[in-house]
Amino acid sequence: MQFESKYDNRTNEITEAPPQVSEFRRIFKVMSSRWVVVFGAIIVLLLVLTAFLAPWIAPYDPIKPDLSSTLQQPSRAHLLGTDALGRDVLSRIIHGAWVSLRVGIIAVSIAGGIGIILGLVAGYFGRWVNNIIMRIIDAMMAIPPLPLSLAIAALLGGGLTNVMISVGISLIPTYCRLMCGQVLTIKESDYITAAHVIGASDIRIMLRHLLPNSFPPLLVLITLNMGIAILAEASLSFLGIGITPPAAAWGAMVSDGYKYLFTNPVLSFAPGVAVMLVVLSFNMVGDGLRDALDPRLRGII
Repeated sequence: MQFESKYDNRTNEITEAPPQVSEFRRIFKVMSSRWVVVFGAIIVLLLVLTAFLAPWIAPYDPIKPDLSSTLQQPSRAHLLGTDALGRDVLSRIIHGAWVSLRVGIIAVSIAGGIGIILGLVAGYFGRWVNNIIMRIIDAMMAIPPLPLSLAIAALLGGGLTNVMISVGISLIPTYCRLMCGQVLTIKESDYITAAHVIGASDIRIMLRHLLPNSFPPLLVLITLNMGIAILAEASLSFLGIGITPPAAAWGAMVSDGYKYLFTNPVLSFAPGVAVMLVVLSFNMVGDGLRDALDPRLRGII
């Protein structure tokens, strides 16, 4: 850690400036100081580990039915019981983590990739380019994300791939509008003017200057939209449009267990709690990133 000297005009003395903390350490300090953010980060980490280690940590095959063990209550053999086909509920929840994580990553990648490019182009070139792109985005925003993804999934059909595409398309407007607003602000900066003066190309200015300086708010949005994408997939699966059986999906498990809500409530409650914890955790981490990356709060937290 380095110290810098500073001259104090009031005392005519040279004083030591406070140590400079790296940006990464500052962000880590801000996020780790809030227990809700730490809790959310732990749940997200557990989700990732569970998703990748599912074949090794799941006690049973999540797909293979066992008609001799249907609708069993929680026991030592089956910690969360079994469903109507005798499949272990805990094993299906563990394997469902991979489905949820995959949908979140792919859907957010689709939305972010398309939305960021459209917002970058619209904000940089402005005029008629901005008008055309923004009017299309306004038309998409007239429909809430969940009904829009439901309509797209109904047109494309069920299946994991179509669910990821439909959820990704429904989230494009948020990235496009945020990126466009960031570019409209940043492109008026002096260093962008200097880049124009020295003859930098439009592509270089957009990729070298505008995109990196617009990324912190986008990182927060990506984290928040991971939870939204997982919740949208669970909603589509609950309605029967999402993941096709017999694949394990949390939303479909909630829907299947709804029939036995009074006799065996864990069939619905267990996957429902998993969805709630994961979505809440991504929102907690997103709030922590927002506070840590907000330039107005530097020096305060």
